Amino acid sequence: MLERITSIDPDIAAWIKRELARQRDGLEMIPSENFTSLAVMEAMGSVLTNKYSEGYPGKRYYGGNKFIDEVENLARERAKSLFQVEHANVQPYSGSPANQAVYFALLNPGDTVLGMELAQGGHLTHGYKLNFSGKYYRAVSYGVNPTTHLLDYEAIREIALKEKPKLIVCGATAYPRTIDFAAFRKIADEVQAYLLADISHIAGLVVAKVHPSPVPYADVVMTTTHKTMRGPRGAMILVPKVADRWHDLHHPKSKRNLAELIDAAIIPGLQGGPHNHQTAAIAVCLKEAATDEFKAYGQRIIENTGTLARELVDRGLKLITGGTDNHLILIDLAPQGITGQEAETLLDNIGITVNKNLIPFDTRTPLDPSGIRLGTPALTSRGFTPPDMVVIAELISRTITERHSASALAEISQRVQALAASHPLYPELA
Repeated sequence: MLERITSIDPDIAAWIKRELARQRDGLEMIPSENFTSLAVMEAMGSVLTNKYSEGYPGKRYYGGNKFIDEVENLARERAKSLFQVEHANVQPYSGSPANQAVYFALLNPGDTVLGMELAQGGHLTHGYKLNFSGKYYRAVSYGVNPTTHLLDYEAIREIALKEKPKLIVCGATAYPRTIDFAAFRKIADEVQAYLLADISHIAGLVVAKVHPSPVPYADVVMTTTHKTMRGPRGAMILVPKVADRWHDLHHPKSKRNLAELIDAAIIPGLQGGPHNHQTAAIAVCLKEAATDEFKAYGQRIIENTGTLARELVDRGLKLITGGTDNHLILIDLAPQGITGQEAETLLDNIGITVNKNLIPFDTRTPLDPSGIRLGTPALTSRGFTPPDMVVIAELISRTITERHSASALAEISQRVQALAASHPLYPELA
């Protein structure tokens, strides 16, 4: 697959080959990362990247889009069927612009948004002060219980009653437990707010029916198409019901329904031409996600993460909330006397990739926090099973506790490489 790149640009070809080797030889455990199928990668590298297609199927500003229209329509129909929604927009370039489009569609600058505190598990686009969501809107935050580190829905309700947000955002990037979308819907209705469910991390688990779906409760659902969905880098905005319950209240003069507001926010509001190669790759990943194999993969993620969490606890590591219900684990490393940055580097050196992460009520900085975040989607895609998780827990624990022993780290690194080799990644690629 790299013959032409090697001929034209051997420098880039060499770095791609090295990255492939890194992915093959190590254990990818960042919970927001995964491995796409070769079919998805083929779509991403197709001739569809050559075409400009501003607008929507049947309503383009450029000619020559009759086949592009078919690709996008197929992607939209697959998304609607898979998530059981009335409308789907598959054009967002990624998750952050997708959330921005939802804000553009539903809010005016200065409107109040209630989202999860970034330092306690939320996302930049949920109201962080340095992000557009915190600069152009009045952002207020909810967090987790100081003792249990679980979402406290009564506390969230009290904040909502006080602040009267126009939009409530539920969803997280570092919350290892099940999100109660029905509870959020009840709060949103009490204050007459829109509810946006950002399921970027858990969409694949929702499809596999191992996490509750937000579709019966949210006004708008946003998800990326990578992470647990195992597709290309991209995003979708899903509208469960185009006739939203608060639409007439918040947009009394609008002739557009909720779906039309979302579409207009994407183009002309935020984006120009969609990335047609990305749209095709999303369509492929949605077809893959509709299979029984994908449902089994989602179930295996839960089994793998649960086993890994229990084994880590048994080896003396402190997990935020004490465990996990989903694809990710958040570890507080303060008892081990090591920072998240130090642990990330240490594990990277022996071939296990995780990311440093703030823990709730962290006293350290984001670039040198107290925790690490890890998960199992990528390993599950490679065929790793619960017995492998027992071994991985041992390797992670030993890396941290025996970090001052060069011989121990060398031995652990060899075991990581052997474990990775037992589950080959992309053997079809040279």
